[in-house]
Amino acid sequence: MRSSFSVFLILTMIVSLTACGGTVNASGGKAAPSAGEDQSAAGGVANDPKAFLVYAEVNPEGSLMGMTAQTFKTVAEELSGGSITINVQAGGVYGSEGDVLEDMISGDGADIARISTMSLKGYDGISVTNLLSVPYIFSSREHFWATTDSYIGGEIKEECFNAGLNIHGLFFVEEGFRHFFFKDEVTGIKDLQGLNIRVSSDTTSMGMVEGLGATPITVAFTEVYSALHSGAADAAEQPIVNYQSNAFHQAAPYMILDGHTLGSGMVIISDGAWNRLTAAQQDVLIQAGEAASDYNRKNSAIIEQECRDELKAAGVTFIDVEDKQPWREACAEIISEVTAGLEEYTSYIAGLE
Repeated sequence: MRSSFSVFLILTMIVSLTACGGTVNASGGKAAPSAGEDQSAAGGVANDPKAFLVYAEVNPEGSLMGMTAQTFKTVAEELSGGSITINVQAGGVYGSEGDVLEDMISGDGADIARISTMSLKGYDGISVTNLLSVPYIFSSREHFWATTDSYIGGEIKEECFNAGLNIHGLFFVEEGFRHFFFKDEVTGIKDLQGLNIRVSSDTTSMGMVEGLGATPITVAFTEVYSALHSGAADAAEQPIVNYQSNAFHQAAPYMILDGHTLGSGMVIISDGAWNRLTAAQQDVLIQAGEAASDYNRKNSAIIEQECRDELKAAGVTFIDVEDKQPWREACAEIISEVTAGLEEYTSYIAGLE
């Protein structure tokens, strides 16, 4: 049902784009016109050299991130009049997010990818981006989008390239708040003591788990299910949509809704791929990114609620967290570490709530 609804929304979005014609891109210039218009004024994007781009996504094709990628592909191919072809490789075909990112930085692998913003932590020159993965910094999805729509979002998209990583930020996405899920029943923060919890290898996630009294362990995303099933991990954390789409609930049927971080992501393109495109084709990708980001923004909460209802019906137990202050206080050390020197930004973000 979700897939059919998503396809309908993609098609509706394309009709809207082609009906409205060219729009203003993120740089303030006129973007490429839709496929149905006379394209001579924009350099004839349909007649530009053919560009074949590979888009890597670690999540399954039918997941929210998979459908976001499909929206980007469909709109880009439509608006380019066929001069751009995007091959979406979902389900981790190109490896983990970390592998994909490293390959793109070195000039290999995929041309485009959706990565978690927390994957960028640890690279020299990356600082503002790290704010998106600070525990408990966002109170709602709207708070996150207000932040990325502000000047901070622009700085984050430019930060990767300015840091010498040879990648550019195209657009933002989110997967909903991330929550911990467990093999055995839990009731609150006290139950995390002494558990082995799988998290990403970035220092923020690991510091958060340590602050909560557990032991962080690193396991490749593609091996999380087996780690839970075998008992190598007692728990892990993901947004609800990924929890369902990767069948993690079959091995760990208890989820505590602490919402420690928002599953923020950014779709990036390698500098080499970007420079292979004409200016008109670059504008098309900016427009397609806006459409895909809008699709993600409008549907993330809807799809998450559908997933949650289905998971409840499948026997998953959700544990609400009425007061997040004890969780926030437990993570105070890592929060202070990540935000040091960025107080101007954190104050601005707090004011957007």
